Amino acid sequence: ETLLGKRVDYSGRSVIVVGPSLSLHRCGLPREIAIELFQAFVIRDLIRKHLASNIGVAKSQIRKKKPIVWEILQEILDDHPVLLNRAPTLHRLGIQAFLPVLVEGRAICLHPLVCKGFNADFDGDQMAVHV
Repeated sequence: ETLLGKRVDYSGRSVIVVGPSLSLHRCGLPREIAIELFQAFVIRDLIRKHLASNIGVAKSQIRKKKPIVWEILQEILDDHPVLLNRAPTLHRLGIQAFLPVLVEGRAICLHPLVCKGFNADFDGDQMAVHV
């Protein structure tokens, strides 16, 4: 049953696309994936900053995609690097850490010069992201 794969908490998977304007240590993380991965952090900060009175109100603000949610998310991303992994991971460069930047769309953006370590190209390759 579990031989083929298992679910991993705080992770996501998406196609990679080229992001030549990114720094080598940054990756573009789609807003949809980022808000899902860092939802607990955003809820915590909304409550700490007295922008939400409880978890339900905080989740409601996230669902409505209020501008303050994106500001808080970007603050969180500045302090939390993510791990990017391209299967198969055959050597240590198959998993690398990046500082995420929010991007539009549904694809993870990577600078073309970091692809060699992953043995990746931009013809439909997928990568996993882990918090």
